[in-house]
Amino acid sequence: MSRYGTAGRFLLLCAVWGTAFMATDVGLADLPAVPFAAVRFDIAAALLFVAVVASDADIRPHIRDDYVYVLVGGALTIGAHHAFLFAGQRYVTGGVAAVLLGLVPVVTPALTRLVSTEEEFTAATALGVVLGFVGVVVIADPDPANLADSVFGVSLVLASALAFAVAAVVTHSRSPSMPFLSTQAWMMAIGAVVLHAAVIAVPGQSFAAATWTPSALAALAYLSAVAGVGGFLLYFTLLDDLGPIEMSFIEYVIPVFAALAGWLVLGQEVTPATVAGFGFIVAGFVAAKWRTLRRT
Repeated sequence: MSRYGTAGRFLLLCAVWGTAFMATDVGLADLPAVPFAAVRFDIAAALLFVAVVASDADIRPHIRDDYVYVLVGGALTIGAHHAFLFAGQRYVTGGVAAVLLGLVPVVTPALTRLVSTEEEFTAATALGVVLGFVGVVVIADPDPANLADSVFGVSLVLASALAFAVAAVVTHSRSPSMPFLSTQAWMMAIGAVVLHAAVIAVPGQSFAAATWTPSALAALAYLSAVAGVGGFLLYFTLLDDLGPIEMSFIEYVIPVFAALAGWLVLGQEVTPATVAGFGFIVAGFVAAKWRTLRRT
């Protein structure tokens, strides 16, 4: 596929996942964070397994890379990432959470170095990490009257970003033998299991506290079918084409769609601190990848 086709798929994914932050904010008004995420991937996994059976694809893992791919992808990309993200959005808006995930492109080169000698952790990379951290502090903008909540929310979203980056690097280094649709179905199912375990382990995260309003059900449907099934199928095809570092660019485009959706639909304010912090994070990425960007 041409670079223009790849760019189109890339922007489509940014739009889908950007509006997913707004949908998450809507759902969290009535649903506890972790149960919300768990049910989302229950539905997504069921839809994908139906598609696997209908297509008569091989559903069984066979080699080591099959198991590593689906276990890491399911536990981190689906389970840990969304558990931390949904919990963090109890304390920060979807637009702020999307911007905080902009640290993914800063840390991905360093993580890639752990599994590949093609990436170096240079002084420029270190500068990028520092600038990214400054951006996070600016975005957090701790309120002395509510310091614990703001710092806790930002910390949860950062943990979500780290889980996502680690999973991208590890899964890209594997070559599963199973059909693509089957790997995605297993990843969704494993992620759902991890999230249900988190429901039991995390205090205050109970299905009994859920209020299944029409707006919550609409958000759940969008996050399961469109952002879940469609978004992750698109993400992992792009990851194969572009690699984890170039694919991490997505975290700089998603906040635009997330902030726009939150502003248009929910009336959320885009604060100067959020914009300034995002600028620091972008500067961190440019510093970390300056040589590559200059060559490009």
